[in-house]
Amino acid sequence: MTPEFPAEGSRVCPTAASTRQLGAELGRALEAGDVVVLDGPLGAGKTTFTQGIAEGMGVRGRVTSPTFVIAREHRPLGDGPALIHVDAYRLIGEGSFGDPLGELDALDLDTGLDAAVVVAEWGGGLVEQIAERYLFVQLDRETLVREDAESEGRIISWRAG
Repeated sequence: MTPEFPAEGSRVCPTAASTRQLGAELGRALEAGDVVVLDGPLGAGKTTFTQGIAEGMGVRGRVTSPTFVIAREHRPLGDGPALIHVDAYRLIGEGSFGDPLGELDALDLDTGLDAAVVVAEWGGGLVEQIAERYLFVQLDRETLVREDAESEGRIISWRAG
């Protein structure tokens, strides 16, 4: 990750658009070999954030939740790395063989993991097995909703691991 994006921080994103914008800021700073782990409950904005990352990276294809495909690869429009968007829950959850990196490699992605950026939704517990360094992103949708039931906001915190 380039130094333009801080290694640690937190931001309140009041809308889905601001969540995508923060993701785009991060996406512009990501480099081949980077791993981003997204953690948060269902509906927290993990896929919305990844849409922003994809925009910032300049990759092809519509970014949707990888729940039913386990992993989706988005090729770069230019010279940058590909984006591999993963549902880590499916790799480490029920029915997996206990080797998430092997299972990810077995998907026959066109791009090697070291030549791409990997964004793993539900990645807590996976990251320690696939990367020595990573960015852990926590999406908190519940705090702002408790304060205002009409809120669309989320608090997004991140730290390099």
